[in-house]
Amino acid sequence: MVEGTWDIAGRTVLLTGGNTGIGKAAAIELVRRGAKVVITARDAAKGEAAEVSIREQVANDTGSISWRLLDLASFASIRDFAVGFEKDVPALHVLIHNAGLMLSRRQETEDGIEATFGINHIGPFLPNQLLEPLLRRSVPARVVVVASRAHRRVPGGLNFDDLQSEKRYAGFQAYSFSKLANVLFTLELSRRLEGTGVTANCLHPGVVATRFGRDGDSRGLWALALRVLGPFLLSPEQGARTTVSLACDPSLQETSGQYFADSAQVRLTPASQDHTAAARLWEVSEALTSTTSTG
Repeated sequence: MVEGTWDIAGRTVLLTGGNTGIGKAAAIELVRRGAKVVITARDAAKGEAAEVSIREQVANDTGSISWRLLDLASFASIRDFAVGFEKDVPALHVLIHNAGLMLSRRQETEDGIEATFGINHIGPFLPNQLLEPLLRRSVPARVVVVASRAHRRVPGGLNFDDLQSEKRYAGFQAYSFSKLANVLFTLELSRRLEGTGVTANCLHPGVVATRFGRDGDSRGLWALALRVLGPFLLSPEQGARTTVSLACDPSLQETSGQYFADSAQVRLTPASQDHTAAARLWEVSEALTSTTSTG
């Protein structure tokens, strides 16, 4: 690989939650383009099955696929994963934060964090903190965050007095808050990475026909809406296109801190480009995870 150029072939990609849905579809396409892809799963049987399935679909391609155990609802699992990954993998060129969920009722992770906020926001934040040194050593490198257009449903910005929905919980609202947190995380991460050779961008994948929200996590009207709208939703392959684009497009090598949909840059809302809120969220996230960083 020539310095100053970008070709995904031969580069290492870590993609969280790649055992199903748009994550799996993205992994397949990246392997087909020659990347060395590592996916994660919180269930060993599902991780192993996904690796076998992906390998069967890309048998004649030049990339590779492997999987690792990672439970984003557990700080201990995240830390163990990061230590093992950095020990075993010499470089990390693309880190794709893809895993996420929506919950109809309020739950907490094993560390006492509200689960939607914990998995959808802290889930990318803590692994990113732990693997950032490896990304910096692997430049040029990219961070890709799968957010959602749902962040636009929070025009007033994050409620820092109730980030974990302790006062009031509504499933889709909590999800929307977590997706705004994704965008603000990307904004602040990009600022902190300026000049390092590592970029950070986020995206809306579209409304995709996957198992998201249908495996007992979401109930009521939202679960019903997903079933009714199923025939009109994007396929996982269609939903993965913007993720793949942000990982592969050579023209985006200098682009950072931006939000994309349909593989095109989209203007951010005022709430999602609030640098003060982004910096405050970062500080809160550091306190919750007991991490510190420079920037």
